[in-house]
Amino acid sequence: MRRVVITGLGVLSPTGNTVEAFCESLKAGKHGFTLEPWFPGQTEEKNVVAKIKDFDVSEYIDRKEARRTDPVTQYAVYAAKKALEDAGTDFSDIDPYRRGVIIASGIGGIQTTEEQILNYHKKGNGRVSVFTIPMMISNMAPGEVAIKTGFKGANYTIVSACASSTHAIGEAFRMVKHGYLDCAIAGGAEACSIGFAMAGFNNMHAVTRSTDPDRASIPFDRERSGFVLGEGAGAVILEEYEHAVKRGAKIYAEIAGYGATCDAYHETSPDPAGTAGAKAMEFAVAEAGVAPETINYCNAHGTSTKLNDSTETAALKKVFGDHAYKMAVNSTKSMTGHLLGAAGGLEAVAVALQMKYGFVHATVGLSVDDEECDLDCCKGSARDMKITGAISNSLGFGGHNATLCFLPVE
Repeated sequence: MRRVVITGLGVLSPTGNTVEAFCESLKAGKHGFTLEPWFPGQTEEKNVVAKIKDFDVSEYIDRKEARRTDPVTQYAVYAAKKALEDAGTDFSDIDPYRRGVIIASGIGGIQTTEEQILNYHKKGNGRVSVFTIPMMISNMAPGEVAIKTGFKGANYTIVSACASSTHAIGEAFRMVKHGYLDCAIAGGAEACSIGFAMAGFNNMHAVTRSTDPDRASIPFDRERSGFVLGEGAGAVILEEYEHAVKRGAKIYAEIAGYGATCDAYHETSPDPAGTAGAKAMEFAVAEAGVAPETINYCNAHGTSTKLNDSTETAALKKVFGDHAYKMAVNSTKSMTGHLLGAAGGLEAVAVALQMKYGFVHATVGLSVDDEECDLDCCKGSARDMKITGAISNSLGFGGHNATLCFLPVE
């Protein structure tokens, strides 16, 4: 059994396209929300959304190639390349077949799908792009990352809705831990800020109807009314500990445990008992081999929906008992919105940064207390804090639960 550490981070987010900018936004409590039409030309209805800004695709993909690549793949390549740069190596000293890529997406190339279906119905068979299939399939994200990096080991995507990239990081962690890989790029990407996707979430009453960017994504607040749809990518470099130490790598944190369960309850609603979500946390902490009291921070799934936040609070109490009230619990989605299948990847980056630099960010916008969410949900501003152990939760439609357990590396 080998130790697995995080030695590189890459982000593309509504609050910053570099690790440095993203970290500063976490400390400052700066959200990335804007009130916009769902898609260009629409004027009748606007929604609060969390879009990436100032993204330059040509940094890693030239303009000609970009026209044959869905944004979700572009986002994945960007975050993966940034993570490798942050790690300070291309891992060329490792057999390429022991370097893997596991990058998730909950929805995949939905922009391409929508565009080409419209082409088909309006213009006929011959006007459907020859690149349609490779552009729309989710696995092209890790596939393209491998092409750009030369990583020839295990390569696949995971689709489990909003738990997708936490599952991806967890599976990559296990492959390094058990010796199938020596390093991996893991995380998730999502690019679905289009009217079609927004309409689907809106009509099922999942996204907030608030038109105030400051009161839109407010996890654990009594007035919460749904999530803000976001986009972007988050990637981590996972590396076998001894290799990292030998090359003098900057180590952010150790991933020491992973838990995965299913509610087996409902297509979209979490089990209000929170039992399976609690089991995922329990399994992750048990694999890490530490006492539950070691965990003093939880990066919650925290979507700002009525059911999720109260259910997740109940699950934390099931696992940690009275200790749950001594833990800091925050939601990165209070600033980034909900990146769906990429959420866990971006939130793993957030946990690693907070653990490395000794702080816990605020749950931005939280102001009205809810008796059903009565833990320390980091109301106010960021605080300095030594994190002795952390968990990060992701809960997806279909009842999918995934938890990662992080430990500091002194």
